[in-house]
Amino acid sequence: MSSFLRSAAVRPMLVTALLTALAGCSSTAAPRTTAVEASVTTKAVGYLQGSAVPDSLALVPAPPAAGSAGFALDEQVSREARALRGSPRFEQAHRDAELAFPAGANQFSCAIDVDVDAVKTPALYRLLERSRIDASAATRTAKKHYQRARPFMVNGEPTCSPEDEQDLRGNGSYPSGHTSIGWAWALILSEIAPDRADAIQARGRNYGESRLVCNVHWQSDILEGRFMGAAAVARLHDNAAFNSDLLAARKEIAAARKAGLHSARDCAAEEAVLKVRPASAL
Repeated sequence: MSSFLRSAAVRPMLVTALLTALAGCSSTAAPRTTAVEASVTTKAVGYLQGSAVPDSLALVPAPPAAGSAGFALDEQVSREARALRGSPRFEQAHRDAELAFPAGANQFSCAIDVDVDAVKTPALYRLLERSRIDASAATRTAKKHYQRARPFMVNGEPTCSPEDEQDLRGNGSYPSGHTSIGWAWALILSEIAPDRADAIQARGRNYGESRLVCNVHWQSDILEGRFMGAAAVARLHDNAAFNSDLLAARKEIAAARKAGLHSARDCAAEEAVLKVRPASAL
């Protein structure tokens, strides 16, 4: 065989080998993302979409008017709450203001006596993060409609989170989004860990009360925030993805209990601080 014919016969073989090598390189350049990795890196969205989100403007009454008995209670509770400025309870209110994940995932760590982790408890982490978005959205229409001024805008006194004040000025006070989230979490977590239901629901209450101590919400904001949190959870129970995560989170909590795991926080100290509350708060 001539050298020309030999080179012509080899050429297709070289092309095939080269294409095979390139295909192999492309497959190793983009490793497949696991479900757990996706839950950490992907921007979360709520479970509820469109009309499935409760309409707070249709569900809550107008906030108390100036001069009314309701607003007199708001002012009384606000004075009592502001008296706690500089105390450990005020510092706790600052910690409770944090809702960004991953830090926000452990606001109820002591109440459930388990640390929430995106890798070790991915379903629970996802459940809290996505329901947070839904409970917040449930307050949005009334907030936008009423644009109620927050206590610090009225009394001119400091808040527990000065870094948030600029954004808070443009975000209506009524009803309280943080409280809606905290109460939604309390209801959801009580289903997941019924053995800790009393501690969880107490945490749901004092989580909202931290907004009073922080000087960023009125008492009536807190009460209607709880209401909207409950409304959001009622809607969530009709969502298949939520129910799937709820079941998976129960299994994660059970596994953590079986392994003897507990919250790494100083829960005795946190519980003692959270017992301090404005005397007139409902």
